[in-house]
Formats: sequence, structure tokens, C-alpha cells
Amino acid sequence: MDRAALHRFDLNLVKVFLAIGDSRSLTGAGEALGLTQPSVSHALKRLREAFGDPLFLRVANRMEPTPAATRLRAPLEEALHLMGQALGSAQGFDAATSTRTFRIVLSDTGEFVVLPRLLALVAREAPGVAVESLKIDPAEIEAALRGGRADLSVGYQPLLEDTACEGTDLLTDRLVCLLRQGHPALAADWSEAAFAGLSFLDVGRDATGYRMARDVLADLGLNHRVVARLEHFTVLPEVVRRTDHAALFPASVLGQMRDHGDLVSMDVPVPIPPYAVKAWRHGLFRDDAGLDWLTGALRRALRERTTAR
Repeated sequence: MDRAALHRFDLNLVKVFLAIGDSRSLTGAGEALGLTQPSVSHALKRLREAFGDPLFLRVANRMEPTPAATRLRAPLEEALHLMGQALGSAQGFDAATSTRTFRIVLSDTGEFVVLPRLLALVAREAPGVAVESLKIDPAEIEAALRGGRADLSVGYQPLLEDTACEGTDLLTDRLVCLLRQGHPALAADWSEAAFAGLSFLDVGRDATGYRMARDVLADLGLNHRVVARLEHFTVLPEVVRRTDHAALFPASVLGQMRDHGDLVSMDVPVPIPPYAVKAWRHGLFRDDAGLDWLTGALRRALRERTTAR
């Protein structure tokens, strides 16, 4: 698209493009946007002219994207999101009336700890606001924050420490050793040797808290025996309940679990340091009033979590 065509381009066409991609239907896109089907058809014609590609082709009863449309989706989504951020910054932010969508990078543990409390608070204070949880490789989070693909990243993110991103402390977490009630290790002295002799479950290659713990144990020469590597942390407690295996587990998550009476959490008898969970944004969006509100909402939500425990 040349500069002259860009000047003539209507941003509302981006909404139509995304709606067709979501619904795979002109009728569905119209219903989502409050437009008639002829209006959507006309918008699709303009999109095809602007990009020089059919974009969506009818296959059976669905409008399927062409390869060009598939390539265009992510940058158009980000462009629309950035425009929303810019307008929000210029106009200020009123939580009670805002209809903004916030995109937050969260791990599995982050979703478990943060989202229930945050969404309850959002429902009370900002009923028009939507929250979208994203999974992004830790090495790509800075670029996602800079480019507007994500608004905030919440978690322990050491890779962001020496970047243009800025973090606000939300809570300090630590790892505990999770065992089942009646585990043989609980009948003896709880020591570094007892800890090192356990068989462990491991989780999430990208779980930075676990990765930090693995590095600390390796530096201490404690090559703890890993018997299973799991993709999601939520299965760990159930496996621990049924076996003599142990798991390193975030204390914040254990505090959120309603049913853990048959599990025992022990302080780790080696110096694995606590870690700071932060809300990260890129410095480009330092003055975004909406992100100020969201960060404050996260802090309040997590205070409620701590108080409720």
C-alpha cells in the first residue's frame, strides 16, 4: 500500500477484516460490528482493492483467509491495538466508562494467582473493560510490549531487568517443597541431604522461577533427580498426592488453592532466594493512564488475595 493509499485508508476496515477472520462469515462479522451484510461486503471489496488480494475466499459455507490475509492479521491487530492505546493516553482513562481491552502476558501460575482476583475487581470498578491473557516466549516479551502486542507482562521476568521496560512490584514470592501427608521424608530430619535425596517433578521450560531454582541447585552441586517433566503446573499437586515425588511450588499458588489439606509445604533447606513478581510495561507507554490504572488494580487485587488467605 503506497502513501497516498494509506491516507485514504479507513481504520474501520481493519475492524471488518478482523471480524471476518474471527467469524469466517460476512453475516457473523456484520452481527459482531452492528453492520448489515451489504455493508460488510462493500468493506471487503475496499479491503481487497487496498491490499491487492482477495483476502477471504468462500470455501463451502465459510470465508477462509488467503495466505496474504493470514500474514496481515497479526500486524493489523497490533496496529488497531496501538491506536486504541494512543487514544486512551490522549483522552485519559475513566475505568467506569472505558471499553478498552488490556492484553497481559501471564504464565500458567500467573493466570491461577492473578486472574480470579483481577477479573472480580475489574467487574466492580471497570465493567466495560476486557482482559486478554497471552502466552509469549520470555525472550520475545520485550518486543511484544514495545510493539503493542501486549500491554503488560506480569511475573518474574529477569530478562526484562536491563531493557527499556519498567517494572512495578506486585508481590514477593518463594518456592516451597511440596510433599504428600505421610511422606517418608517427613519422619526424618528435614535437611539438605533429605531434600537432595527426593525424586522431583519438574514443570515448564519457560517457568522462570523454576529455572532460577534449577540454576541455584546446580551451582550448589545438588543434582536433584527429576522423574517427570510436566507442561502445566496445575497437575503437580495431584501427582504429589498420589506418589512419593516432591515438587518445588510457588507459595502464592499454594495459598490460592482451596484444597491442599493433604499436602505439606516445607521450607526449602537450601538458599533458593525469593523473587519479585512485577507488572512490566515498555517505557514508551510510561504515561499511559490506562496502564497506570491496570497496574494499580493488580496491586489491589493481589492485596485482597493476601488478606483473604
